[in-house]
Amino acid sequence: MSTSRIVVTGIGATSPIGGTAPESWDALLSGASGARTLEHEWVEQYQLPVTFAAEALVRPETVLERPVAKRLDPSSQLAMVAAKEAWEDAGSPDIDPDRLGVDFATGIGGVWTLLDAWDTLREKGPRRVMPMTVPMLMPNAAAGNLSLHFNARAFARTVASACASSTESIVNAVQHIRDGLADVVIAGGTESAIHPITIASFASMQALSKRNDSPETASRPGSIDRDGFVMGEGAGVLILETEEHAKARGAKIYATIVGGGVTADSYHITANDPEGRGAARAVRMALEMAGASPDDVTHINAHATSTPVGDPNEYQALRAVFGDRVDEIPVSATKASTGHLLGGTGALEAIFTVLALKNRVAPPTINLTEQDPEVPFAISGSPVELGSGDQLAISNSFGFGGHNAVVAIASV
Repeated sequence: MSTSRIVVTGIGATSPIGGTAPESWDALLSGASGARTLEHEWVEQYQLPVTFAAEALVRPETVLERPVAKRLDPSSQLAMVAAKEAWEDAGSPDIDPDRLGVDFATGIGGVWTLLDAWDTLREKGPRRVMPMTVPMLMPNAAAGNLSLHFNARAFARTVASACASSTESIVNAVQHIRDGLADVVIAGGTESAIHPITIASFASMQALSKRNDSPETASRPGSIDRDGFVMGEGAGVLILETEEHAKARGAKIYATIVGGGVTADSYHITANDPEGRGAARAVRMALEMAGASPDDVTHINAHATSTPVGDPNEYQALRAVFGDRVDEIPVSATKASTGHLLGGTGALEAIFTVLALKNRVAPPTINLTEQDPEVPFAISGSPVELGSGDQLAISNSFGFGGHNAVVAIASV
């Protein structure tokens, strides 16, 4: 495997706080919240205990052409919107299709298509089930449709590692480019799973916040009164390529992806290791690939879901890597604003980390009323200047199944 520098030349996002990457970033800096009361009949119909979530601010079917949107599950619609933005932002590279790859991710896939088809089968019979049902619900649908749209023939791969999925897809993309499998990769992840069955299930396992009377303040990572995460939806896409390839075509460069680590806890199917051993190893692997030490890290985008158990466990994992210095590194917990996009969250947070380094500012963490002494990160409710020198950041993602994925990003 080569040691080529892998750079970010394009970004795209559709999130609960913005329809594009710049809009999402500006809203994040301003302290916006994407959590809102759900205006759907099924909330009352099923008497859901949680009545809010962080839906995508701009509905993807209003952005895409109608014939395109009709053939895609909402998760693939979101992926297409973000990917088209990222591709244009990268200057629409003129590239041999055999040298263009897709590394994409989702945690759940086309749950809306699957369950809508089940309802159709039960109520109207098999002849009314759409022939496109399987191609729309399969987890690799987003990767496959992006490959078709952008004529990417090197590969179209899919990761399904729960909430670590799209961070893992970015790590994979770096490795695939360094292995010589592609010159440019469309990397990222998507999720659209705000559905009665997922809300009911997450609520049943006591994972969701139940602040129905105040959705915008419900996600509060690191706060002593946090009571669970907020379901979110959206997609994030990064265009990655070697520095040589980017410079040869005159592309702008946002940042460099300098390292990545992927590990497994082998501890519990939903809970992460309270000692954070797998997470800590993923961080160390990312820094080792970057040729960096813990002392070089100047910013952390924490996984920080706002669950009572998850936040302290992440702190313990990072303390194992950084020691006492972990309390001094500016940390952003951006799920406070966006909610938790499950398989799409890592890509969105990688984009936020890229923009933090580019703009030399760590975004704020809203809703931190009283900080939990067991999670004493250097979290700020206001943007924090990162300074003018070289910057190195990590973005963490951890998921059900014991999946850990960390990406290290350097300023340019």
